[in-house]
Amino acid sequence: MPVTVVVGGQFGSEGKGKVAHYFAKTLGAAVSVRVGGPNSGHTVISEAGHPMIFKQLPTAALLPDVQCVLPAGSYISPTLLLEEMRIANLPPERLFVDPNAVVITDRELAEENTSDLRSTIGSTLSGTGAAVVARISRHGRVMLARDNDVLRPFVRPTTSFMHEKLRRKERILIEGTQGFGLSALHSPHYPYATSRDTTAAGFVSEAGLSPLDVDDVVLVIRAFPIRVAGNSGPLPNEISWEAVTNEAGSSSSIVEYTSVTKAVRRVARFDPEIVRQAILYNSPTRIVLNHIDQVDAACTRAECLTSRANNFFRSVELSIDMRIDFVGLGSDHLVRSDQVLGRTQAA
Repeated sequence: MPVTVVVGGQFGSEGKGKVAHYFAKTLGAAVSVRVGGPNSGHTVISEAGHPMIFKQLPTAALLPDVQCVLPAGSYISPTLLLEEMRIANLPPERLFVDPNAVVITDRELAEENTSDLRSTIGSTLSGTGAAVVARISRHGRVMLARDNDVLRPFVRPTTSFMHEKLRRKERILIEGTQGFGLSALHSPHYPYATSRDTTAAGFVSEAGLSPLDVDDVVLVIRAFPIRVAGNSGPLPNEISWEAVTNEAGSSSSIVEYTSVTKAVRRVARFDPEIVRQAILYNSPTRIVLNHIDQVDAACTRAECLTSRANNFFRSVELSIDMRIDFVGLGSDHLVRSDQVLGRTQAA
């Protein structure tokens, strides 16, 4: 069945928002699904060239005629969602919220803000983890979307809606959040993890679809993996943004901030081990390598791989033992690797 799942292969911030938007557009997706909660922000460049960060909506919300779904596996801040709908100019009829999606209330926010999660594991304190705990505790205090006055106008069955689209052979894209290395089930660095599973299988379950519906899994990785600031867990071969800037030959400082907490991200050299594990658990059909302009800043200007970037690209392919199908040359520039490497496309 025509379902694409976009999943991160490291510790998040691999550029999934840009990739999800790109594939939703190029594949002509009819529906885009965003799972998880507002503890992760996905960035996309608008038609006007402005970066936009979505914590609730899928980045394909910017595309005309794409229906947006927040399924049962979503954790929603109603105020934030309404603000993102305004920014994306998304009309109410294009948003479907599952009745069983969980609402993040002031209670969950207060619970996390009075906890030690920020200092112990680098949590974003968005209330998502507390909402997950409230759901699985089954104590009757969790609020569902069907019971929230703000969300009620958008609440409608999502799985039956999506299966009707699949019956018509229309493409659905599931925009996964965070990265494999943060999975609460499979991360090699637990408890330095998020509150959910972050594999393709987990995202499909949260979306309310079957594994048999999926025909396309896109694994997104980046040249220099990152983790959020603070005590967020192991990051092999950690370096500084100054080193990244100098090695890339960039005329301006390269530094990244987390899209949720606005803190400086930790950064490291490429580690094939976490990616190999992500490949093992997700069985991707396609791989995207983003931020290769951080290897050589000249890639963005030249709109191709320089000799240095090409060597890096080849070394990554060898180290993960898989072909890389797309390359990200900048914040809004994604191209097929064949176009920049001169390889012959497989039939």
